Amino acid sequence: MFQRHYAVRDGVLTALDAPLLVIHGGAGVEPGDLSKDEEAAARAALEAALRAGHAKLQSGGSSVDAVAATITVLEDAPQFNAGRGAVFTHDGRNELDTSLMDGATGKAGAAAGLYRVKNPITLARAIMDKSKHVMMVGDGAEMFAKEQGIALVDPAYFRTEKRWRQLQKALAEEKNAQAANTPLVLPGKAYFGTVGALALDAQGRLAAGTSTGGMTNKRYGRVGDSPIIGAGTWADQRCAVSGTGWGEFYIRDAAAHEICARVRLAGQSIDRASDGVINRDIPKAGGDGGAIALDAQGVAAFPFNTGGMYRGWIGADGVPHVAIYKTDTLPLPAY
Repeated sequence: MFQRHYAVRDGVLTALDAPLLVIHGGAGVEPGDLSKDEEAAARAALEAALRAGHAKLQSGGSSVDAVAATITVLEDAPQFNAGRGAVFTHDGRNELDTSLMDGATGKAGAAAGLYRVKNPITLARAIMDKSKHVMMVGDGAEMFAKEQGIALVDPAYFRTEKRWRQLQKALAEEKNAQAANTPLVLPGKAYFGTVGALALDAQGRLAAGTSTGGMTNKRYGRVGDSPIIGAGTWADQRCAVSGTGWGEFYIRDAAAHEICARVRLAGQSIDRASDGVINRDIPKAGGDGGAIALDAQGVAAFPFNTGGMYRGWIGADGVPHVAIYKTDTLPLPAY
């Protein structure tokens, strides 16, 4: 007979001895976007990330350990817009943003405008654990990374041919719009591409993390929701969220925090709270995207309103479950 152990901590019913890891690799992927080889590579990368995080949980690691390990693998995979697979800015650079939050302590770390940090999530972890700050940006953040012994790479490391072609296409579209004296209207999809992870460890602690390369052809040092605590990332004792979508709308709605606030203050289920923010409030305001959400009882939700979202989860049995398109079946964790 299946059994799960629970404890009440500060008024929160928390699942124990049932570690769970939930991930996303970005919303906005549509049927037809990927070749069979690209789709297989993306699924393999999602599974590898899940196994890396699961290994941390199984060895007694914390939810924060699991989230950081998982996102590191996703950052190293060129299939996703984070780390190695980051998109290019208007000036032909790769600009990376990230954040991490520990739901048990409320501590957080974030960084934006990075050019040389190989795995931005490791810097978010160092900022959280080894500084008095929550967010660092640009040159100062990279100076701190160097002081902490975090791996820095030549910016050329982040260049992939697929992302470079995407920039050239975006520049051409921008030029044509200017020549025709018409406004360039970017599809919501232009803002997508993020990776994220949530974990519930054997002690019932939640954590959340997010990492991104931003948007293709972005200018003016634009920063989206991914490195902003409460917008793209949030974790507390009851709830953890990582978002992926049109960042400006996630910032305006404080989307990740709003989901967890509805769980905490209104007593909503994780599914209802996340669906209300992601599939109702954000589209109503003009944005779109997706998210992953996880509560302290081990209930997970995967709301999104695009044709697909790279997503998956792994439980105590160590079997990864992944999906890409809306039409894919993804069984939910038992709880």
